[in-house]
Amino acid sequence: MATVHKEVIINAPADKVWAAIADVGALHTRLVPGFVVDTVLEGEVRTVTFGNGMTARETIIDIDHAERRFAYSVASPRLTQHSASNQVFPAGEGRCRFVWIADVLPHAAADTMGPMMAQGAEVLKRTLEAD
Repeated sequence: MATVHKEVIINAPADKVWAAIADVGALHTRLVPGFVVDTVLEGEVRTVTFGNGMTARETIIDIDHAERRFAYSVASPRLTQHSASNQVFPAGEGRCRFVWIADVLPHAAADTMGPMMAQGAEVLKRTLEAD
């Protein structure tokens, strides 16, 4: 299984960043606008439309407020396995560390997912630092 791991330091408090991540239906407006252009939440499933036209159907596995961790999986004909998580850790006064990890099969899926996750993490950083 291929693992894609992205980390970024965000110049914003961990609680602020976590609040935006935990608002799972507002991905396109609050967290990564432009990178994601629409989010439809139906129970524990959200359908995400990316700026490049790609869509993903994500099942929400857990939203752990105490650990500031969000876990989800993607169902897709292109993937035989996908599980991912976002987690936020304090990193000093007014800063935090955002960690995004995805495990995928087939291995080649990481070649597409890695650059998308890197772009998403940078958009997240810019958005939350601008607020």
